[in-house]
Amino acid sequence: MKKVVLAGGTGFVGQDFTVRFKKLGYDVLVISRQSGHIAWEDRTAIIEALEGAEMLINLAGKSVNCRYTDENRKIIMDSRTETTNILGEAVLACVHPPELWINSSTATIYRHAEDRPMTEQDGEIGSGFSVEVAKAWEQAFFGFKLPSTRQIALRIAIVLGEGGVMEPLTNLVRFGLGGAQGAGTQKFSWIHMEDLFRMVIFVQEHPELEGVYNASSPHPVTNRELMASLRKQMGARIGLPSPRWMLELGAIFIRTETELVLKSRWVIPDRIEKAGFTFTYASLDKALADLLKSK
Repeated sequence: MKKVVLAGGTGFVGQDFTVRFKKLGYDVLVISRQSGHIAWEDRTAIIEALEGAEMLINLAGKSVNCRYTDENRKIIMDSRTETTNILGEAVLACVHPPELWINSSTATIYRHAEDRPMTEQDGEIGSGFSVEVAKAWEQAFFGFKLPSTRQIALRIAIVLGEGGVMEPLTNLVRFGLGGAQGAGTQKFSWIHMEDLFRMVIFVQEHPELEGVYNASSPHPVTNRELMASLRKQMGARIGLPSPRWMLELGAIFIRTETELVLKSRWVIPDRIEKAGFTFTYASLDKALADLLKSK
């Protein structure tokens, strides 16, 4: 039976991928801190899971949707770099290692950009805590030299699917707060869950591909356009805006950071499109129409 290993596979993306891989006839093995799965501490079980697997996909990492306290900063960093190191050592210990290792990264690695889009070749790496995490994550991943395993890091934009960021966004619209957030000019780079999965299958089927790829729609929008599209799809006539001061105050109460909303992520999937990948959901309106059709 075909086998795929999902590290950190109990999260938002991992749960969705598990269902999709099973539909394709894969045996899906999950490494997780949750009970009922392979434990991160069980090195022998991880190696056994990886033996003969077609693919290893690492999605592990504490959510960044929290306050950046010293404790949380350490957990956010360690939950990415340490798990990546565990996996790299396990792959090296395999007799028949996975042919492909896809490691999550993040589109947040690029600087705040409202002047031009960021591609893999011409994008400028930013600064700050989130960027340092992304850089350390990729350095841990590419620090392994694996003779029999191809390595791809996906710099993933905001994933739109059943759950995840769609829940707070749609709730804002329902309660009449679906206007622009902050200036509203900040770019929102995103990808539909189905296209993210199709991208994984695409890179698996193209053995010449390796290195870093932006996993984002080719058509990012501004925050103002995002909220307008949501209101249109949900039939909401008005949406009150949320000025920056209100967001800063609200972030304290719900224990998160305004960077998640206010940073301008203008990311273009240049390399994957040049390789021949086409998006099912290239436009935000089409993506939202699909995700909200049952709401």
